[in-house]
Amino acid sequence: MMKTTAQSHPFWSTASFGETADTSPMELSELGEHLDSCKGTHGRLFALQCVGEALHGFVTARFVTTLAVVALLIGVTSLVL
Repeated sequence: MMKTTAQSHPFWSTASFGETADTSPMELSELGEHLDSCKGTHGRLFALQCVGEALHGFVTARFVTTLAVVALLIGVTSLVL
């Protein structure tokens, strides 16, 4: 028969040595510089990708409504032509 025991404490540790993990002003400054350099390296294609991702998120959240609008536009277009 195999006995199992419930563990009440996690099996991980952090570098904060039991205190709350917090960022230093130097770390925040370095992170800001890194983000600024990342923004500068992307350019127009990155902006286009961001717009595409935002549009994709908008459409997928409203999938049924989007299908209804597309069907309505196709129907109206076929009546006009």
